Amino acid sequence: MSIKHNLDTIKQSLPEHVTLVAVSKTKPISDLMEAYNAGQRIFGENKIQEMADKYQEMPKDIKWHMIGHVQRNKVKYMAEFVNLIHGVDSLKLLKEINKQALKHDRIINCLLQIKIAEEDSKFGMRIKDAEELLLSETVSELKNINIVGLMGMATFTDNKDQIKEEFLRLKSAFEDLKTIQTSNCNLQIISMGMSGDYKLAIECGSTMVRVGSSIFGERNYNN
Repeated sequence: MSIKHNLDTIKQSLPEHVTLVAVSKTKPISDLMEAYNAGQRIFGENKIQEMADKYQEMPKDIKWHMIGHVQRNKVKYMAEFVNLIHGVDSLKLLKEINKQALKHDRIINCLLQIKIAEEDSKFGMRIKDAEELLLSETVSELKNINIVGLMGMATFTDNKDQIKEEFLRLKSAFEDLKTIQTSNCNLQIISMGMSGDYKLAIECGSTMVRVGSSIFGERNYNN
């Protein structure tokens, strides 16, 4: 099946309030352009350098989402153009994003990554830590970031009940934390769900899904 066909099929299955991020990591620009020409404008990458290279070569109306783990020393390479950073998991990272956004006279949208999975390999902060961060005076002074939602990754398992429980944990955290509204915090987005579980994620309250292999086919990590 073509990328356009895959994209159309997925978009038809999504409720209107759900945003589709096409996860294009490791994929060549020709594949991304096929999706672009089919109307897709939001692409997600997990490596900053790869995203920056693609940004240089592709149309400028694309919204680039950084969906992978972010190293602080690499923020400067995407600060000029990134539309949304999904994996913000510490105050130090938030400060660095603010610092680099200021250099470009931009406000960068961020999602706090909440650890909902059992796996040690998943990044993210505890719900209590996220609450403390949102209420802190330090964060309120960061004028060049905007915290617009939460992101979470479920455990990599075939156990649908466990995945559902983890998704509902994020939805519950969102409901609790969205009552905190400050000048740079207004939670509206719940980013959860990937190719294998996005339909379940939407049932559990997701408003943004990150879909890669169902659009572009399996990834080739030998590139």
